[in-house]
Amino acid sequence: EVQLVESGGGLVRAGGSLRLSCAASGFTLDDSAIAWLRQAPGKEREGISCISRDGDTYYTDSVKGRFTISRDNAENMVYLQMNNLKPEDTAVYYCAFPLAPCEHATEYHDWGQGTQVTVSS
Repeated sequence: EVQLVESGGGLVRAGGSLRLSCAASGFTLDDSAIAWLRQAPGKEREGISCISRDGDTYYTDSVKGRFTISRDNAENMVYLQMNNLKPEDTAVYYCAFPLAPCEHATEYHDWGQGTQVTVSS
């Protein structure tokens, strides 16, 4: 069974950092691009970062320069290092498969339960 499980969320003050983890199972991570999405209260789920199977990385403008996506194929893990967090980063964060190559992805599938990130001001 293909599964993505997110972890690492929590409560942090503005300016702080968190590292989210996405544990993959049931498939070969080497062959897959993986995206991080988030859904803030009252807003639609949005893609914020993506890493291609070749390791190319993509970020939405609101997180560029603050977030870093990485992958460890040997451990079947994808990470999202989040620095200089802002209250507007508060959301549930998910990892998922993009339905198109990272640079064109707008739809995703098979996200997990998500992990809550709350940034206080």
